[in-house]
Amino acid sequence: MNPAENYILNQPEPFRSMLLHIQVIIETTLPEVQLLFKWKVPFYYVDKSPICYLNVTKGYIDIGFWGAQYFTEYVNKLESDKRKYVKSLRYYESKEIEEQVLIALLHQAYAHRDKKIITN
Repeated sequence: MNPAENYILNQPEPFRSMLLHIQVIIETTLPEVQLLFKWKVPFYYVDKSPICYLNVTKGYIDIGFWGAQYFTEYVNKLESDKRKYVKSLRYYESKEIEEQVLIALLHQAYAHRDKKIITN
């Protein structure tokens, strides 16, 4: 088992079940993604482009997106938390997971995966 899978399976409940559910959504939505382990958290990549990462922190799951500055749908659902380039969805409970929102954001991340981060 790879370290990213271990990370997910070693989380306490309810986060383990939530991460497994999110993992199914991601891998069904973007079947070509590869699950890697970078910076001590699971990352989904397509080729060499990051799509999103999964992190359990401070009592919630953080799904971070690099290309969020290019997103046009559901931007009001994303948190920046003083981060310049990454924005994320946050889930405290499984009932908060809105599949259509996550799927739309994944499609946007995929569409903008090769764009450079605007630093101005």
